[in-house]
Amino acid sequence: MAARTSEGRTMATGSAPGKVILLGEHAVVYGRPAIAVPVARLRAIVHAVPLPAGSGTWIRALDLDRHYPLRQAPADDPLAHAVRTAWRALASGGEPDLEIVVHSAIPIAGGLGSGAAVATAIVRALAAYAGCHLPAERVSALVYETEKLLHGTPSGIDNTVVAHGRPIWFRRGAPPQPFDPGGRFAFLIADTGVPSPTRETVAAVRAGRQANPARYEELFDRIASVVERGRQALQAGSPSRLGPLLGENQALLRLIGVSSPKIERLVEAAMRAGALGAKLSGGGRGGNVIALVEPDRLPPVQEALWQAGAVRVVETVLAPTSPSSTRAQSS
Repeated sequence: MAARTSEGRTMATGSAPGKVILLGEHAVVYGRPAIAVPVARLRAIVHAVPLPAGSGTWIRALDLDRHYPLRQAPADDPLAHAVRTAWRALASGGEPDLEIVVHSAIPIAGGLGSGAAVATAIVRALAAYAGCHLPAERVSALVYETEKLLHGTPSGIDNTVVAHGRPIWFRRGAPPQPFDPGGRFAFLIADTGVPSPTRETVAAVRAGRQANPARYEELFDRIASVVERGRQALQAGSPSRLGPLLGENQALLRLIGVSSPKIERLVEAAMRAGALGAKLSGGGRGGNVIALVEPDRLPPVQEALWQAGAVRVVETVLAPTSPSSTRAQSS
């Protein structure tokens, strides 16, 4: 999207939602399926504001209180990496005379796809500035390059669901498949307040698998079975079937070693308050817990999560857009 600034210059804007994994994290890195949905209430927004000729490109990260020239940013700076990757794909010239203004409401290192959302918003803002239309698949591929910098060996699920902005069924190496839930599912996403070091947890799971491949492959296969049954429950519009599968997935993630005492307290609190199911979402050892809740139980479950130490609780809804829709939405 492009708009005029107060000085009459053309400003381009890009935005992207956060995401949450419903089922299948970690096992998805090893070829098993996962289901993820966008969280539209948590977004990253990037403005590309033209500067006078010769200024070069500057990055202003509002949430990090950083303002610096692109040419001085190291190769491992994720914002600079996203800008450089996108601009190389969009134009053949040198860096543009722009200020890249970044703001995100998505917690960093929380398993909600903050890095992918910011990179997606950067790609979209630069594409809008350059007058280019990039399909979601191309945006996702460019963002994946930044995901590799951030996470080492990412599954690709974050950049895929964020770039498409739709709930997806994802298996590494196969095209992502949007899915159509057969009914309405309400979730509460509770932030533990502890950063989730995705790179570290992915590396720890990799080390565990290398030390005991048979055990980990069996755990990954069991997670894949949960994900398959989860898709069936979603398509059937059955929260009562999906809820226990969240708990089953959580038990397997606990065996893999990516849960934590804080996560377990939030899961237990949600279940005691009447949630249908709850589990960690994302890398684990921090980050977020997601709880499936009947609409009339949202207030007590939310209060229970606050009392158990959540620092933020966000509601998100998965539902068909219409009775005949083949597209799901998260809000």
